[in-house]
Amino acid sequence: MPLSKENNIQFTSALLFLVIAGIAIACSQTKNTKDIFAKENLVAWCIVPFDTENRSPEERASMLNELGITSLAWDWREKHLPIFEREINVLQKSNIELKSVWFYVTVDNGKIINNGNETILKTLEKTGTKTDLWVSIPEDNFEGMTDEEKVKKGVELVNHIYDRAKAIGCTVSLYNHGGWSGMPENMVKIIEASGHKSIGIIYNFHHAHLQLSDYEKNIKIMMPYLNTVNLNGMEKDGEKILPLGEGNLELDMMNTLQKLGFQGAIGILGHKDDEDVKISLQRNLDGMKKLLTQMGNDTTLKTYN
Repeated sequence: MPLSKENNIQFTSALLFLVIAGIAIACSQTKNTKDIFAKENLVAWCIVPFDTENRSPEERASMLNELGITSLAWDWREKHLPIFEREINVLQKSNIELKSVWFYVTVDNGKIINNGNETILKTLEKTGTKTDLWVSIPEDNFEGMTDEEKVKKGVELVNHIYDRAKAIGCTVSLYNHGGWSGMPENMVKIIEASGHKSIGIIYNFHHAHLQLSDYEKNIKIMMPYLNTVNLNGMEKDGEKILPLGEGNLELDMMNTLQKLGFQGAIGILGHKDDEDVKISLQRNLDGMKKLLTQMGNDTTLKTYN
């Protein structure tokens, strides 16, 4: 029996709804299946102060282009500050993203933002650069305090930096560097007490050596705020920093990140005092390929060819 005009309209509307719903679900699934270990999702970290070759910004960008790494997190020492503006300009010309800048908090004469960090902020503002500040709060900021007082102090420091960063279009993430403020639950406490849920977390596997027995629990704690995990080879009770693929824990960590649905960036390190960072990065890239092979992840592996 042919459908009436009214029933035909209803049928067409229902069919259209199903098509739209199907497209929405497909888009949602695509959005939530980011290839986190793909080469284009990698960030080079610890390659400025640890560079035994003391590369210039131009040489550093050339090295990253040669290795096929398209994103850099910029760490520094006082001597590197004069080249920061030049570094930004070179990265832009070389199509390399300035993913973040290290922001180590040392309070000088009551100033939360010391001279070095002030230079960072002014240079970012001058160049119109929007990036993420990786805020590390050393333990001496919390000496003699109770946990409650530490959270209050952490919020004071972080909110001040957050306001300055927001004013120039930048964002803030907490960076674990050991001590009380580097514990996952304490970073979350500071963020939630700050009132700024947009603050992120950077988790450095190489600064989590005392947390190796329960890193899955810690990832779950940080997950609402976690935007970058810096990976390296790790052995429980072993050497602190190894290239990827040379430890016995990083494969499990990668599987854990994938299982828990992590969708942020993956950092790889040039953190060796006695080795050219190009060699360190290449060893980590080779290690990533080895680990992806062990995971049976042929699709992601192709991004390294």
